[in-house]
Amino acid sequence: MSAPEEAMTAAGAAARSPMDEIIAGRFACRDFSDAPVGRGTIEQILRVARFAPSGANIQPWHGYVLAGAAKDRVSAALREAHDTARDAHVSEYSYYASDLPEPYLQRRQEFGRLFYGSLGIAQTDLQARSGQTAKNYVFFGAPVGLIITIDRRLQVGSWLDLGMFVQNVLLAAAGHGLQSCPQETFSKYHRILRSLLSIPPEQMVVCGISIGRAREATRGRLMPRADLAEFASFAGFEEQSETQMERTRLWEAETS
Repeated sequence: MSAPEEAMTAAGAAARSPMDEIIAGRFACRDFSDAPVGRGTIEQILRVARFAPSGANIQPWHGYVLAGAAKDRVSAALREAHDTARDAHVSEYSYYASDLPEPYLQRRQEFGRLFYGSLGIAQTDLQARSGQTAKNYVFFGAPVGLIITIDRRLQVGSWLDLGMFVQNVLLAAAGHGLQSCPQETFSKYHRILRSLLSIPPEQMVVCGISIGRAREATRGRLMPRADLAEFASFAGFEEQSETQMERTRLWEAETS
């Protein structure tokens, strides 16, 4: 069990629910088996994901679902671009701030050390890192890939909705015993994707998602998460009476 998962079972914590298990067990899989995933399963995942919260029910998301020969054609085009002309392509939006403040810079640097270290790739080995990046464009071997877009005429609030939709896709996939990986790097090659998938001009490519079954059972979460005290501030709970606290404990016990 990873450190974040262990923290969830610490003394005083509420009992874990089945949804807790799904959320804590989800990870970005970067090595899929070729075991097929049927269209019906993907349709059910998307049917559930569409219930993501959406301001004024705008529902700003659109997904292009790829498998088989269609996915292979996209992958071949993106791999060629990555190998021969990657500097000619750039995303239509900035994912990271150009000057990351702390603690975000330290977290990003830690990601690089942990991720490439787990693969035996030195961070100075640019060729090996490029080869690892290229695996994104074959969806890490997953049988199903999604390209997610948003209408560029919408504002930043709709991107919140889109993020919740993407998370719903990942969690719904996990509920079906599948793993997934959200991949921003597809946005870099939006011109190629626009041509291959007939994406209309008003749609901006945001990310891709790989879905399938992991080649090997997970060995635990690689990336740490900040402790609760680092990102949550509580107020008012000290005002709860002992009677209220006891009712809360009874409710948690009944619903666990």
